[in-house]
Amino acid sequence: MTTAEAYGGDVAILVPLLADNTPESANYQHCISGSTSFFKTCFNGLNALSGVGILSIPYALSSGGWMSLILFFLIAGSTFYTGLLIQRCMDMDPNIRSYPDIGERAFGAKGRTFVSIAMNAELYLVATGFLILEGDNLHTLFPNVEYEFGGLVIGGRQGFIFIVGLIMLPTVWVDNMSILSYISASGVIASFVLLGSILWAGTLDGVGFHEKGTLLNWKGMPTAVSLYAFCYCAHPVFPTLYTSMRNQKKFSKVLLLCFVFSTVTYASMAILGYLMFGSEVQSQITLNLPTHKFSSKVAIYTALINPIAKYALTLRPIVDAIEDCVQLRRCYSLILRTTLVCSSVIVALTVPYFGYLMSLVGAFLSVTTSILLPCFCYLKISGAYRKIGLELAISSSVVLMGLIILVIEHIRLYIILVSKKSMDDAG
Repeated sequence: MTTAEAYGGDVAILVPLLADNTPESANYQHCISGSTSFFKTCFNGLNALSGVGILSIPYALSSGGWMSLILFFLIAGSTFYTGLLIQRCMDMDPNIRSYPDIGERAFGAKGRTFVSIAMNAELYLVATGFLILEGDNLHTLFPNVEYEFGGLVIGGRQGFIFIVGLIMLPTVWVDNMSILSYISASGVIASFVLLGSILWAGTLDGVGFHEKGTLLNWKGMPTAVSLYAFCYCAHPVFPTLYTSMRNQKKFSKVLLLCFVFSTVTYASMAILGYLMFGSEVQSQITLNLPTHKFSSKVAIYTALINPIAKYALTLRPIVDAIEDCVQLRRCYSLILRTTLVCSSVIVALTVPYFGYLMSLVGAFLSVTTSILLPCFCYLKISGAYRKIGLELAISSSVVLMGLIILVIEHIRLYIILVSKKSMDDAG
C-alpha cells in the first residue's frame, strides 16, 4: 500500500516525505470520531495558524531583509511536515487522542509527562499573552480611560485586560468544536479584512509602495527567524482538531489548505508592509498607519478580533487534558473553564515583565512542541530512526533547524529581557 492510498488518495507530496513503514496502520479507525465537518475544521485550523502573527510579519521581513523570505518559506514547509507527522502518529494507533498520548506512545510515561508540561505551559502562556496584547492595544486606542470600583481606581490597561477576559469567557464555555468553528471563522475573516485594509491604505490612501528595502540584514536575522517561527506554532491544537473531525482521513488536506492560505496571507502582508514602510515599519504594522484614514481605523479595530477569536481554541487542549483525567459534569466543567480564564487574567495583571518572560519561555516551548517533538515522536513510533533513508534525513534536518531557531530565539530574548530590566532599574 502506498502512502497516498493510506491517506485516502491525498496529495502526492506525502509520498517522498512520509515513508510507509507501517502499512497496516492505515486500516486503523479511531475509536471515537468527531462530528466537525471538513470546512469547519479548516476554519479552526486557519484560526490556529493565522492571526496575531500577521501584525508583526512585516517587521520580521524588515529585520531580515528580502532574502529572509527564503527562511520564512523553509519554516512554513518544515512546520507543515511536522503537522503531517502528528497526523501520522495518530493514524498508527487508534488509542491516541491527544498530544500527550503521542508522547506516551513514543517514550512511555516520562514522554507523556514532558509533552503535557510543554504543551499546556505553551498554550497557557500564549492565551495569557492574548490578554496582554488586547489590554495594550485598547490602552493605546483609549489612553485616558480609568475605572473606579468602590473607591479603587484601576488603570486603563488593567481594566481593559479584565474586560477582555469577560468577553473571552463565554467562548471558552463552548464545548462543541463545530460551534467553535464559527468563532474561528470570525478570526479568519478578520485576517483577510486586515490584509485588505493594508492594501487599501497603500493603494487608495496615499501611502504608496515606494520603499525598496534591504536585500539582506544579518544583524536582524535572529528577530526575523524568531517571528517567522512564531507564526506556525499551532501544533498542540492539531490533535484536538483531528479527533473532532468527522472524516479524519482528510486531515492532511485540512493541513495543506490551512498552511497554504496562512503562508500566502503572511507573505502578502509582509511584502505589502515592507514596500509601504521599509525599515521604518514598527513591531505591529497598525502602528505605522495614518490614524485619520478610514482604512487605518478598520485595520486597527479588526486587529482586536484575532486574539479574542483564538483564545478559546488555544485553551481547548488544556481543558480536554484536565477533563480526560477527571470526568466532570457540565456544571463542574464550566467552573473549571472559568477558573482557567480567571487565572490567566490574574497572571496577566500581576506578574512583572510577564510579556518578556512569556516570550523567553514560549520560544523554547513553541519550537519544542511544533518542530522538535513531532519529529522525535514519529521517528520513535514508526521505527524510522533504525534505518538510514530520505525520511530520516528530512526529519533530522528539521530537528537541526529547530535547534538552531531555539538557540537564536533564546539569545535574542534573553538580551531583550536583561536590557529591559536594566533600563527599569536605571529609571
